[in-house]
Amino acid sequence: MPRRPGTPRLLRELNDRAALDLLVGQGPLTRAQIGEHTGLSKVTASQLLSRLEERGLVEVVGEQAGGRGPNAALYAVVPSSAYVAGLEVGPDGVTAGVADITGSIVSQVTVDPNGADDPVKTVHNAVAKACRSAKVALSRLNAFVIGTPGVVDPRTGDVQFSFDLPSWHEGVLAGLKTDLRRPVIIENDVNLAAIAERAYGVARGAEDFALMWLDRGMGLSVMLGGRLHRGRSGGAGEIGYLPVPGAPLPSGAVRRDPAADEGVTESTSWGIPALAGGYGSLVGADAVRALAHAHGFTEPTAVDCVRAAALNERRGGGFLDELANRISYGVTSVNIVLDPGLVVLAGQLGRAGGQPLATRIAHAVSRISPTSPTVAVTGVEGNAVLRGALHAALEQARDEVFSSSSEG
Repeated sequence: MPRRPGTPRLLRELNDRAALDLLVGQGPLTRAQIGEHTGLSKVTASQLLSRLEERGLVEVVGEQAGGRGPNAALYAVVPSSAYVAGLEVGPDGVTAGVADITGSIVSQVTVDPNGADDPVKTVHNAVAKACRSAKVALSRLNAFVIGTPGVVDPRTGDVQFSFDLPSWHEGVLAGLKTDLRRPVIIENDVNLAAIAERAYGVARGAEDFALMWLDRGMGLSVMLGGRLHRGRSGGAGEIGYLPVPGAPLPSGAVRRDPAADEGVTESTSWGIPALAGGYGSLVGADAVRALAHAHGFTEPTAVDCVRAAALNERRGGGFLDELANRISYGVTSVNIVLDPGLVVLAGQLGRAGGQPLATRIAHAVSRISPTSPTVAVTGVEGNAVLRGALHAALEQARDEVFSSSSEG
């Protein structure tokens, strides 16, 4: 791509974008503060703010008292200049959120799909409900990012397979774009949790880290050089298939319809998983609950059992030790191959185990790995998948809205 010369228009675009990003990140600022942070002169900063006010992107929201002279006007990004939607789609419901361009979540709703097997209709209904709650017209949304379990092909953006969501398959993305009439991205849910962790959690600003998702099932997301590593076919992170001691070998994935996959290699033809063995059979919710019951914890769910043990380490230490050893097989494998430096425990089970479980995992990994990563508990509040979806959608919308802020 040819380099653009440093024309006055390009410089204005760069300055405008820098100021908008600054206002989004640091809140209301005066003209002088904007100039100080960006290195712009007072005259240039004034011209910049006038342009952005004319475009409806910034507004005066108050005053700041100074020394001598009149108070300085405080400028902020206009929240309603753009909106985005993020969704977490699961087998039991769809959670949709709407955020304004500043990142403030203005509505969040959860919709029961009621057995509906049409992904386009399900998403449309959830987004429409979230928009009604936010009092924002659906047509005003600039971007949509949807998180789903399963494998998303990084080349086409379509879901290749999702065991929990069989109706999500190739062609759904095109249907969503046609229905919503806006840019739509489908992303693996654990990848979105990692995006949220880097933006708001314990991995904030980290270039390299791995996120271990421990929930009803389990998954992994890897961030390398500040970018998600998806793999050639989108299968990076399907760590449940990892062969580990103490479990039979996984049988892998089988094709749904071999005839329909003529000419397609096994690496890109995903089918129904058969996880009778492998790492997932040791650390999935069913296995964790069985282990907890063997240690005398009879709470109804695996999450409840882990939480009870973490709150009473004297009673639950043995259970947590054995669970940490199981989890350490996967963490060690990731650490030896990628050396991410930081491994984040997320998902309901990861949260429930908290620091008592994280400390035990770190100790177990240090015994069998040449390097010792930091093992931390997620710092993202609320629904991590939804927050990651909204964050990704905001980045897309800001690129669209902010980059077009200068005129010729």
